[in-house]
Amino acid sequence: MAQQQLLMIEDDTRLADMVGEYLRQSGYGFSHAADGTSGLAALQSSPADLVILDLMLPDMDGLEVCRRIKSHDGMNGAPSNTAVLMLTAKGDPMDRIIGLEIGADDYLPKPFEPRELLARIRAVLRRGAEVSAASGSGQKIMRFGSLEIDRDARTVTVAGKLCELTSYQFDLLAALAERSGRVLSRDQIMEAVRGRELEAFDRSIDVHMGRIRSAIELDAKDPKRILTVRGVGYVFAKQQD
Repeated sequence: MAQQQLLMIEDDTRLADMVGEYLRQSGYGFSHAADGTSGLAALQSSPADLVILDLMLPDMDGLEVCRRIKSHDGMNGAPSNTAVLMLTAKGDPMDRIIGLEIGADDYLPKPFEPRELLARIRAVLRRGAEVSAASGSGQKIMRFGSLEIDRDARTVTVAGKLCELTSYQFDLLAALAERSGRVLSRDQIMEAVRGRELEAFDRSIDVHMGRIRSAIELDAKDPKRILTVRGVGYVFAKQQD
């Protein structure tokens, strides 16, 4: 199995050196960029599986770097499945929420323990493999009207148009679609995605659902595919246009 590659975009060189040594010892390939511009350039020349992204960078807002990675803007149009783990200021929920809305896969407040960072990285990177294994014996492409969810390619299209979703958001949507017609609590949805281990976003699932709706619904404010059941959770509609 190829070594998974990590890129840290962080202007604190001492922190990056410490994190890099720890992650290399844990079996990952690791590279470092000190600002957003050089980080985006590094991704163009050598794609990474996951970016550890500080939001306070000297040349540009880390949120803008995240947006460019997830939208492929400034990435020469090359498709990217790169996951993004944001490093945020402790006690600043707004950066976290905005980051989730533009596609970040996870976040970790500073200061942090290297072991927690490693656990978050492993959790983000394994989500796709877990969902693929769980659905390996099932139908590869799920169709609901004009909506198609391709498990193998990990893509979602509506009327043939590709929808931009993070890896975690794809997993959430697939978990709901596999249980279409069933009302699921937030805990049940997250359990279906991640197994029993507690991970991030326990209180942020609504942010992800809003992002998924924006991608797949004709009108995110009047959803027809993912419905909210007040006081309970969500249900994915079986019958769709």
